[in-house]
Amino acid sequence: MLDTTIAGSLPKPAWLAAPRTLWAPWRLEGATLEEGKRDAVRLALRDQEEAGIDIVTDGEQTRRHFVWGFVERLDGVDFSKMVTIGIRADRYKADVPTVTAPLRRRGPIHTEEVRFLRSQTRQRIKFTMPGPMTIADTIHDAHYGSRNRLGMALAALINEEARELAALGVDVIQLDEPAFNVYMDEVREWGIEALNRAVEGLTCKTAVHICYGYGIKANTDWKQTLGSEWRQYELTFPLLAGSRIGGVSLECANSRVPMSLIGLLGGKDVLVGAIDVASDRVETPEEVAAVIREALKHVKSSQIFPCTNCGMVPLDRELARAKLRALAGGAALVRRELA
Repeated sequence: MLDTTIAGSLPKPAWLAAPRTLWAPWRLEGATLEEGKRDAVRLALRDQEEAGIDIVTDGEQTRRHFVWGFVERLDGVDFSKMVTIGIRADRYKADVPTVTAPLRRRGPIHTEEVRFLRSQTRQRIKFTMPGPMTIADTIHDAHYGSRNRLGMALAALINEEARELAALGVDVIQLDEPAFNVYMDEVREWGIEALNRAVEGLTCKTAVHICYGYGIKANTDWKQTLGSEWRQYELTFPLLAGSRIGGVSLECANSRVPMSLIGLLGGKDVLVGAIDVASDRVETPEEVAAVIREALKHVKSSQIFPCTNCGMVPLDRELARAKLRALAGGAALVRRELA
């Protein structure tokens, strides 16, 4: 009951990549880089386990960026043809590769990462991958001619990969879809269909992470334009309630999302974001507990998984550790109350 987890990413050690930086280049090369990634995964696991997190991740320590970790190993994506585009409805600019041919996996993408992760902990593990709409929004298409066709092609490849990872012992596969909070019409027209295709046939638990983005300036500035209540979820949650996805991860701590909206998810698991990743202030366990208690007014305790609002890669490592401890402490308070 109230098992804790994180959205996915944790800060990387400074010897591996530049701190507090998205798309940070690696500071190691070759075999030393691969060894460094494994060491960073070990540290990320220890931080979660020592804090008391129940369902752990690799902290996305092996990937420069949550999208690139998947895209870099696809045929049909040309990284020599980088293009600057506006992503998330032009919220910010990014240099992205170009799709020049039909997309195919060269082979297993995350198999070795999952095997290593599974070997390093006895706890349940979650593995995160980008969702099809978010990938389509973070690359330049010069082949498919429509985001719908590109997204469905990506969904099929994600499904191939996800089935292999589930067979290796992954307990939860989570797809990250921040684009779902931006392109409402596309979510209805093809986003849910692509999400369903991506998780088709999976026997492990599944979740989709939909939030208002990392705690970076472009996102915090955008949030100031959304009014006194953030109601994007009101449009997407009823659609997700009828989807194949098992759970939904959302932003609740210090957000303007009306908590009552989670009732629109029906019987889905709810990964309740109770840690604000856009703040350098460490929550108290009681503050985390207050968020969880509010969620309990709208869904059953068996459906709630206390979580972070989003990934923590842009934070300082010690700050992230302290927030992990607060998350676990707050969940423990509410567990005792319910018991």
